[in-house]
Amino acid sequence: MDMTGKTVLITGASRGIGAETARVFAGAGANVALVARGQKDIADLAGEIGEQAIAIPCNVANSREMAASVDATVETFGGLDVLINNAGVIEPIAHLSEADPEAWGDVIDINLKGVFYGMRAAVPVMKARGGGSVLTISSGAAHGPVEAWSHYCASKAAANMLTRCLDKEEAAQGIRAIGLSPGTVATQMQREIKSSGINPVSQLEWDVHIPADWPARALLWMCGPEADAWCGQEISLRDEDIRRKVGLI
Repeated sequence: MDMTGKTVLITGASRGIGAETARVFAGAGANVALVARGQKDIADLAGEIGEQAIAIPCNVANSREMAASVDATVETFGGLDVLINNAGVIEPIAHLSEADPEAWGDVIDINLKGVFYGMRAAVPVMKARGGGSVLTISSGAAHGPVEAWSHYCASKAAANMLTRCLDKEEAAQGIRAIGLSPGTVATQMQREIKSSGINPVSQLEWDVHIPADWPARALLWMCGPEADAWCGQEISLRDEDIRRKVGLI
């Protein structure tokens, strides 16, 4: 995909999938807006990428900050073509009956409300320009229960439904809403899962996790017409045919 002249806003851009996605899209010619709470990390990444990047400190769980991030992106680059809802957390991992209610709710605020706030701020801007893509990082946890992940499973299942709702409401206006379930990825989140020692996912060996640039490259492919068949749905990187289409095999 040639993204020259396109602008992409990436949440959770300070590390992991988000940071690799910024590098991949910038390499394809896109302007990238790096959104995250880690100010130094996104500033360093913007410095690495150069003039194509802007760092925007933001808590995605705050609707006003998310709207301001979209405004800053449009002011800097003149528009917004792709929103990548990547920001997500899994800590604290705990059984439902023992979970701290406030901490449980914080995960919902980031993983679910953050996705809605991004969509709410970005979609009107995209519609005014004739359309755009809203790509949201999902998970196998959206479709099946995992021990001690009630907050994560619930938030990812709900975020998947937001993708489906957005497609139903806005596809006719040129909005392409697609989810990406990457599988297990070698990121800091997997280190947190590993250290918990709870459920089979924490027992996986490190070398079974895919590198963070795989979902990043998949997200770039999803901006092209070949991914149109998955609008309103979710793409899984566990699917060998998808990996082949993206160029990962």
